[in-house]
Amino acid sequence: MGLVKRDENPRVPYQHPMPKEAQPEIVVPDAIPADERLWVPQAENVWFRPLCLNVSQGYWMNLLRVRKAGVLSRHRHPNPVHGFVLKGRWYYLEHDWVAEEGGYVYEPPGETHTLVVPDDVEEMITYFQVNGVMYYVDPQGNHLGYEDVFTKIDLCRRHYAEVGIGADYVDRLIR
Repeated sequence: MGLVKRDENPRVPYQHPMPKEAQPEIVVPDAIPADERLWVPQAENVWFRPLCLNVSQGYWMNLLRVRKAGVLSRHRHPNPVHGFVLKGRWYYLEHDWVAEEGGYVYEPPGETHTLVVPDDVEEMITYFQVNGVMYYVDPQGNHLGYEDVFTKIDLCRRHYAEVGIGADYVDRLIR
């Protein structure tokens, strides 16, 4: 075990208060929800389910769900992105690999890629941690738009207000 001493009481909880500055944890027991209203529309046949929206560090974690084959977007990131495929599969036009159910993807900073869901996939769900911004571009790299944690929060507030959950529902996911 290296330099770690053996804990004689591993099932005894920590006995001191947590730092008062520490934010509360986020627990989402129904990450893939039964209530369809929790999926926020992003584009036609594309939704995201926010899990953590971190405004102090500029990242977000969400499930991305696509229910139609085709090209989703061409974009780049200035920071790393991590993904884990929960259902279906997808790939990038710029690479020769396929992200399949149970697979993990690391996207390095600076890379530009075009996400495609194959024709025979009825539904794709991938857990993503996006750090920083998604910068949408055309094939030549010309700017088309962007998303960041703040635009994600705005989308959530509007959607949750429209579907009757309440704009403040998203507050429980903001850190």
